[in-house]
Amino acid sequence: MSTRMPQGVDAATFRKALDELAAIVGKEWVFVDELPLSAYRDAYSPLADGEMLPSAAVAPANMEQIQQALKVFNAYKLPIWTFGNGRNFAYGGPAPRQSGYVMFDLKRMNRILEVNEKYGYALVEPGVSYFQLYRHLRQIGSKLWIDPAAPGWGGVMGNALEHGAGYTPYGDHFVMQCGMEVVLADGQVVRTGQGAIEGSQHWQSTKHAAGPHFDGMFTQSNFGVVTKMGIWLMPEPPGYKPFMITYEREEDLAAIFDAVKPFKVNQVIPNAAVAVDLLWEVSAKTTRRHYFDGKGPIPDSIRKKIASDHGLGMWNFYAALYGPPPIIENNWKLVEDAMMSIPGAKLHLNRDNDPAWDYRVRLMRGEPNMTEFSIMNWIGGGGHINFSPISAPDGKEALSQYNLIKQRCHDFGFDYIGEFLVGWRDMHHILMIMYDRADEGMRKSAYDLFGKLVDEAAGAGFGEYRTHLAFMDQIAKTYKHNDGALWDLHHRLKDALDPNGILSPGKQGIWPQAMRAKA
Repeated sequence: MSTRMPQGVDAATFRKALDELAAIVGKEWVFVDELPLSAYRDAYSPLADGEMLPSAAVAPANMEQIQQALKVFNAYKLPIWTFGNGRNFAYGGPAPRQSGYVMFDLKRMNRILEVNEKYGYALVEPGVSYFQLYRHLRQIGSKLWIDPAAPGWGGVMGNALEHGAGYTPYGDHFVMQCGMEVVLADGQVVRTGQGAIEGSQHWQSTKHAAGPHFDGMFTQSNFGVVTKMGIWLMPEPPGYKPFMITYEREEDLAAIFDAVKPFKVNQVIPNAAVAVDLLWEVSAKTTRRHYFDGKGPIPDSIRKKIASDHGLGMWNFYAALYGPPPIIENNWKLVEDAMMSIPGAKLHLNRDNDPAWDYRVRLMRGEPNMTEFSIMNWIGGGGHINFSPISAPDGKEALSQYNLIKQRCHDFGFDYIGEFLVGWRDMHHILMIMYDRADEGMRKSAYDLFGKLVDEAAGAGFGEYRTHLAFMDQIAKTYKHNDGALWDLHHRLKDALDPNGILSPGKQGIWPQAMRAKA
């Protein structure tokens, strides 16, 4: 049995609580030994080994078991950490916010409850993965597309609740969410939107209902346990035209986004277009040591050789057009004229034997895959953490943010490896800080770099939309308008909805009252 204990709970009391939980979910679904508990760690963490490890794990099979388990957690004031698939890697994976929490693992709840072909939606439980939903749709002959995140093993619900994004026109996953079933800390079950109407047939068809809209309150929060979620699915279009344009210079980033902005706002390019930097793009097919075995960032001369060897640019822009072929071709003339007007631009409508092209093209048509995880081989050692500031899709702003972040990466001895993903009126900048986790100095430098970036980005007016567990408090403090009024509101809601503070304490920097001063 693990020697870690929840804060303020003695061993005898903890064993008694686990016995009661075993009576609810079955003894085989309560995990207390180190080997099964090792699955609940962050394998890529920038923290030292031995941090953020659980005391036990409990895996309920249905909503009723969740309700009964919550009674036990409340009675013993056990802090729990709730998750679905636990694939939120680069942001902490399934690991708890602090060591000693009990993992509330919802992977057993993995039913696809409904697929509605007419209105284009699915209703899923927390454990449903992108691969599972994709295969189910193919098996039933559906013409609906999913919108997967880059790694297909991730959870449909979990990614939407974490404000995640994909690469088809349905790429903003929370926007495409419609209707939730939530178990509150006291066991009460709430259905949002039209799900609150008995016998409603429109729960997944419209977000709107009388009164406040609560769905967003249960994303990136610890106010309830989401057990069902509707997700809109894209009808298969009659045409699909993916393309890639390479750009020779780093400073072309500004021109790229100034050119693409009107096409995104007007939905001429309807999908989540992405500008991928050279090293991210090439890491799907080679390794750093193949070109450079020195320390610090790769020299510009080597970067130019990499680009030449692989037919790539300093930036590599991916997007796609969808719809009836005549409309695609009309829109393509506009896109081609604008995006190819940047000097040195090269257009690619196909790239043979190129895994990076293949996986991007598959993602943009809703096919989940795991190719992106091969970029972990760029450094070796597996360590990676994502820094994710957001901004408007403005060329000058993008270049300013890039130059700031690239310089800090170089200051700390890291390559810049990143991409800019453009939504409708927003832009997600995903920096992948890669390191060999077995190298203690490199791991610590990655941690220090991340903390520096949080403060400097906030100072320049950029906030992160998502973060690793280790930086949730620091990032929460950057949202400090009116003396942190927003997080004051979060804490007032936490105290009202979860007075015992059992649900994922510290999630997104939201702490229960008893732990707030210490945090």
